[in-house]
Amino acid sequence: MKTTPAPTTRARRTRPVVLAGLTAVLAGAPLATVAAPANAALTYQQQVVQLVNAQRAKVGCRALVSDARLARAAQAHSADMAKRRYFSHTSLDGRTFVQRIRAQGYTGTRLGENIAAGYRTPSSVMAAWMKSPGHRANILNCSYKAIGVGYASGGPYGAYWTQDFGG
Repeated sequence: MKTTPAPTTRARRTRPVVLAGLTAVLAGAPLATVAAPANAALTYQQQVVQLVNAQRAKVGCRALVSDARLARAAQAHSADMAKRRYFSHTSLDGRTFVQRIRAQGYTGTRLGENIAAGYRTPSSVMAAWMKSPGHRANILNCSYKAIGVGYASGGPYGAYWTQDFGG
């Protein structure tokens, strides 16, 4: 899978970018879910989950459930990238997506992550991810059961997105 080179420190580019999705298979356990509040306006994160599940339905995969631990890991990573002005699957402190997800207490056996920067809406970031083979593979991986999505504004790209997947 080809990856798009991206700065791991002070980002200077401002056009939207995505990095190839990453996947890991680990020993693990059960999932926990969190339901969206009834009758509330959907957040960007909830809209992305809906868009992911619509794509999965087209290929016969079951819908992913939102997991609070994955959501915390994804949100923290998006916020960190925006605040500290970088774009990478690896945090500036050297932590991988697996380490960030495990730190939130998620113990599933399969993990994956997609990130993107510069896309202003859930539909635009999803369109970009679906055009990228690595990201598309994560989104359409039927072995995943759960998802957490993060979104943060700021930094040189203006918007940072993270999808963390678990199974």
